[in-house]
Amino acid sequence: MDAFNYLSVLLSIILGLAITQILKGVRGMVLARGRVRLYWPSLVLAAFLFMLAVQMWWSSFGLSEVKSWNFGMFTVVLLQTTTLYLLAAIVLPDFFGEQPVDLRKHYFEHHRLFFGLFVVTLLISLLKDQIIGGHPKQGTDLAFHFGFLAVSLAAAITRNEVFHKIACVASTLAFASYIALLFTKLPVGG
Repeated sequence: MDAFNYLSVLLSIILGLAITQILKGVRGMVLARGRVRLYWPSLVLAAFLFMLAVQMWWSSFGLSEVKSWNFGMFTVVLLQTTTLYLLAAIVLPDFFGEQPVDLRKHYFEHHRLFFGLFVVTLLISLLKDQIIGGHPKQGTDLAFHFGFLAVSLAAAITRNEVFHKIACVASTLAFASYIALLFTKLPVGG
């Protein structure tokens, strides 16, 4: 077993847990549908995070070309997957008990933490290329990262509901474009 295959096991587990958190939240909504007050931006963000987890797993194949790993390199990748897991754990509430669940209330109670953590995830992503590849992100990849950073910072600061609704739809569409432009084939190289 080479270093990447060994290290990728833990990363895959964390990404799998992130996907599980999202699916568990959707399952909770379905089973508790009689006491859930839906809020579509929460559902859009859950779908966005699902896509992000899958894209992160997909793009991690490019790390298989890295032959020499050190703990710092592994830590930055581990931090990125860990922050994604935390986002997945926050996006939808738990559905325990018999109390009504208001997704809008949950969204705005946690929007600062959620989008602040998303900013951290994006900063780690920028740092990852520098630490592992020895060069910063460039071109389209860098432009998308800066766009997502700007939207996430604004979403962490404002409670304006119209902004949040527009931002979650625009960001999800932009992320789908990001995947289509940069990740339609398995990456080769780090």
